[in-house]
Amino acid sequence: MQFLAAEKMASSSYSNSPCAACKFLRRKCMPDCIFAPYFPPEEPQKFVNVHKIFGASNVSKLLNEIQPHQREDAVNSLAYEAEARMKDPVYGCVGAISVLQRQVMRLQRELDATNADLIRYAYNEMPPPPEAAASQYGRRTTAAHGSTGGSSFNQTSGIYYPSQWNDPCGDNEQSGGGSM
Repeated sequence: MQFLAAEKMASSSYSNSPCAACKFLRRKCMPDCIFAPYFPPEEPQKFVNVHKIFGASNVSKLLNEIQPHQREDAVNSLAYEAEARMKDPVYGCVGAISVLQRQVMRLQRELDATNADLIRYAYNEMPPPPEAAASQYGRRTTAAHGSTGGSSFNQTSGIYYPSQWNDPCGDNEQSGGGSM
């Protein structure tokens, strides 16, 4: 019984301030509010995104239908997908996964080329000229790091971002994600 009272007191921080959901929906935040444990008042944008993509009613139904121990993971998944849909309305988080898969494939090709170079050096074979090696193995030369057609390559992290993930407003008119 003391555990429940302590849990109730810990989660009742929303009694002073309504949760982000109730504040956004302009309603009184009740002690049994389904949103309060997952949408704290300090994170209003989390609920705004989820509400805009999925709707408060649908999220409420979903949370009521699943087990309490699964709700936090469900809300985190909804929030992640909603944020991804705000950035890329067509593909959502699948677009981000696709970008990462292409990056892995590109890095695998580069690793294979580097391993081939190491084998060649181990057997004291003469390497091809630098420009021929770069074009042969699909590597970009320094000059190729410039314009990528609306996309960007972050040289410090080595991550390629399609144009739709770079534009914070989402009004970039170029298609940068490719087809799935």
